[in-house]
Amino acid sequence: MSFFSTRGGTAVTASQAILYGLAPDGGLYVPAMFPPISHKKLTELTQMDYCQRASAILRTYLEDFSIPEIDAALAAAYDPKKFDDPAIAPMKKLDDETWVLELFHGPTLAFKDMALQLLPHLTTLSARKNGEEREVSILVATSGDTGKAALEGFKDVPGTSCTVFYPTDGVSDVQKLQMTTTGGDNTHVIAINGNFDDAQTGVKTLFGSAEFNAAVNEKGKVLSSANSINFGRLVPQIVYYFSAYADLLNAGAITVGDPVNFVVPTGNFGNILAAYYARSMGLPVGKLICASNRNNVLTDFFRSGVYDTRRQFFKTTSPSMDILISSNLERLLFECADRDGELISTWMKQLKESYSYCIGEQRQEWMNSVFNAGYADDQQCAEEIRTRYEQDHYLMDTHTAVASHVLREYREKTGDMTPAVIVSTASPYKFAADVLSAVEGKEAVEGLDAFECSEMLEKVTGVKVPQQVKALRSLPVRHKAQCERDAMAEAVMNAFEGK
Repeated sequence: MSFFSTRGGTAVTASQAILYGLAPDGGLYVPAMFPPISHKKLTELTQMDYCQRASAILRTYLEDFSIPEIDAALAAAYDPKKFDDPAIAPMKKLDDETWVLELFHGPTLAFKDMALQLLPHLTTLSARKNGEEREVSILVATSGDTGKAALEGFKDVPGTSCTVFYPTDGVSDVQKLQMTTTGGDNTHVIAINGNFDDAQTGVKTLFGSAEFNAAVNEKGKVLSSANSINFGRLVPQIVYYFSAYADLLNAGAITVGDPVNFVVPTGNFGNILAAYYARSMGLPVGKLICASNRNNVLTDFFRSGVYDTRRQFFKTTSPSMDILISSNLERLLFECADRDGELISTWMKQLKESYSYCIGEQRQEWMNSVFNAGYADDQQCAEEIRTRYEQDHYLMDTHTAVASHVLREYREKTGDMTPAVIVSTASPYKFAADVLSAVEGKEAVEGLDAFECSEMLEKVTGVKVPQQVKALRSLPVRHKAQCERDAMAEAVMNAFEGK
């Protein structure tokens, strides 16, 4: 399997796409084709555990990795000691037509663990396969969850380091503590005085800077990414959509070939893009429903065909989705544009210079044949948390609640009662104050810190506080660096030098 840049360029192998993350022309690597998964293979997946399902999917893309290498990496990534549910990505039934795919049972309580527990193993293998002897220096921009998952995945991995940028006031208290208390001799965490888009744009600029790359090389390092711009982040996410379908088959909720709708809380578009890739491989998907918060640039895009970032940026109770520039959308645009790299380059140039682009009516119709989109503001999100808890006795975090609300609106509007899977991306205890406020009212959180909110939420709902959250209370803050958005290069160099 070869990989190409969304903006053109020569082919690379899977290991090269993973090692270097971003293509030299600034594009994102995409597979030459989508390997087909037949109905027979879907049925076979029902008899497999999660690691076996993952192996069956990954080996179709990672052709320059041996099957033993893939299986060993998967066994290490999804070690039962790291995940608090043996199913790894369990499905929970809400009603006869609605299920929740829980992706937060890993070490950092967020769906990013599903990929970032595996990526370090794929990265070190990729370095060896390509004769890379320099340290692989991972640069990450995070809106809250990717940062900690990357730090946890790469912590003390030989031959690597991991530097994370996060928006100073753009993550929850628990998310911030998860990052700033991280151990490891090869981890660096830097708060940027800006929002996630500033952090992401800055990291992409560093990747594209010949001067910065030369300076990194002089230190014996080579840059790579753990954001979902890296195909090594994306491919493990394809797996859990197939796994969810297999679990529905096992539950008797569907028969093979029946369509299923997936509702995905969406910020940077990687998670829902993985669902699209699964669909392109043959997974029977009815609609992919893109759920946004008040920063609803994607909702407007799917409804109008115009991507326009000239709008107010809002800080919401679902901060991991507080994003206006969704990087992975470029990969979907590549398919929508019949893989015309020159056209993608034009659109991305327009986005950079004019902050918007238009894909045209015909391509918008193509998008709408696959996707639907909606959004929820903070009040609607809180109401959904309370409703789901009271009606279904299910406690969900703020991001999952956005998806649940959007599904409810979609069904009311369309009458489409196709079995639907809500993709749950984080533990409610990563956002305990907002979840508690939704369940008990705003007065319930007055005067309480994040840990006291967690204790109260457990008392009210009976849902146990994860040990990872409890442990944060006694961990020392190790990372205190800050920088302005135009000083990220200097901040990375200072981190390399231990300043």
